[in-house]
Amino acid sequence: MSAGRPRTRLHLPAWTATLYWKFAVFVLVMCCVLATVVGVLVHVLVSRQTESQARIGALSELDSAADAYVAGEPLGRNAAVSPADLPASLRTMALRGERGTQLADHMGRPAMWAVAPADGKALAVHVDYTQRDAAIRGLDRSIVGSSAFAIGLTLVVGLFAVSRITRRLQHTAQVARRISTGDLDARVDDPRVLRPAYAQDEAAAVAAALDAMAATLQSKLHSEQRFTADVAHELRTPLTGLHVAAELLPPGRPTEMVQDRIRTMSRLTEDLLEISRLDAEVEQADIEVHQLGPLAERAVLATGLEAEVRIMRDARVETDQRRLQRVLGNLVSNAHRHGRPPVVLTVDGPVITVRDHGDGYPEQLLDHGPQRFRSQSGSGRKTGHGLGLTIAVGQARVLGATLRFSNAPDGGAVAELVLSPPGPGPRLPQPTGSGDA
Repeated sequence: MSAGRPRTRLHLPAWTATLYWKFAVFVLVMCCVLATVVGVLVHVLVSRQTESQARIGALSELDSAADAYVAGEPLGRNAAVSPADLPASLRTMALRGERGTQLADHMGRPAMWAVAPADGKALAVHVDYTQRDAAIRGLDRSIVGSSAFAIGLTLVVGLFAVSRITRRLQHTAQVARRISTGDLDARVDDPRVLRPAYAQDEAAAVAAALDAMAATLQSKLHSEQRFTADVAHELRTPLTGLHVAAELLPPGRPTEMVQDRIRTMSRLTEDLLEISRLDAEVEQADIEVHQLGPLAERAVLATGLEAEVRIMRDARVETDQRRLQRVLGNLVSNAHRHGRPPVVLTVDGPVITVRDHGDGYPEQLLDHGPQRFRSQSGSGRKTGHGLGLTIAVGQARVLGATLRFSNAPDGGAVAELVLSPPGPGPRLPQPTGSGDA
């Protein structure tokens, strides 16, 4: 059994999926259908009425011609016995002894024929139908013209009305995209929502719901940011006292354990303070042009961890040396903490890749990005606070760089950092981005 050819689906242009296009097609089709139905109905009714009047007139003249025929008088200009151009159906009807009428031609012009039997022949009368036919044709042209005008006017008015709604919906969608990228100050500010006296339609309801959602999300995010900053600041003072007190303890294993826990708490506090600064968008990058290869090597050495540095293609980039070392240090540390060696840092032009050979990033991180206090290894075990990658993403955003996470096909987590090459002119200060929620 041979396989059939794959069926090709017709793909319409993207703009045909818009509400504006669908409304235009709907209005056009409905107007055309309505105009066709009304036009046909008017044409049929007027044509029947006109034919009925012409038929009555033809029968009246036929009666007069029959009286004249019986009296032996002249039949008149429009009457004749068995004329040559009499329709065959009427001739047959007269020979059967019946009367009848039919709309046909006479000398190339439309006429209403009426026929009656007369001594085995056909007595026929024709009434000129030219003016009536011209009136019907003029009516048809008027119907077509008025229908086209009505369709055009309805389409223009309808498109103008729907364009106001589509513009409001497009503006709402743009604001929603801005909010999704971290601009929580974005609002639709629909005038129908700001002025309660206006009638509220569906577009205004969507705008109001989006503004309310953004305001609630912004309030919760600011509360979380203030809480993080307050906790970090409050922890610094007691941790400083604990650190001083631990230095006075006698040497031994318990003292080492206490000092190690204090150092861990101090690092966590510093990480929280850094995250709070990133969330507050107060970080400013000190941008300079650097050679990327040596900068990456120094960042790996600063971690004190083993990582192979491969410089496939060196490049000069515009970046902040301190922040870049922070990002790379966090990526290398995360690879050692959650993955398995060897850890390889590769420089290929303005792109830096950090890869380990462990179980890879969990699906939740790949789908939603790193989240603070929700760190798991690829096997599902909770192994950290999730602050390292969160800080790396925030610092990369301050640098104007792009940080992407993926898993290698043959196993292992891959973090790819794309930096900006030096521009031809003077560099303007980069705007800072919002921190992770």
